[in-house]
Amino acid sequence: MASSKRLDPDLSVDDVMKLWPDTIRVFLANRMLCVGCPIGPFHTVSDACREHELDETSFLNQLAAAIDRQGNAS
Repeated sequence: MASSKRLDPDLSVDDVMKLWPDTIRVFLANRMLCVGCPIGPFHTVSDACREHELDETSFLNQLAAAIDRQGNAS
């Protein structure tokens, strides 16, 4: 599924997982409970990093790598 959207820390975690399903593994690998969370549509990636005390830059790099792998697999 090609998307014209770009990864942005202001996207909701729900949107990120819907646009790029391979990112779900990144959330789970970081022990984040965002998958299926009712707050997912309202929390941005930045919010989630803050709540889970993760380095936002590092997490965004992990998400970008998953998105790149997903794009290359298509």
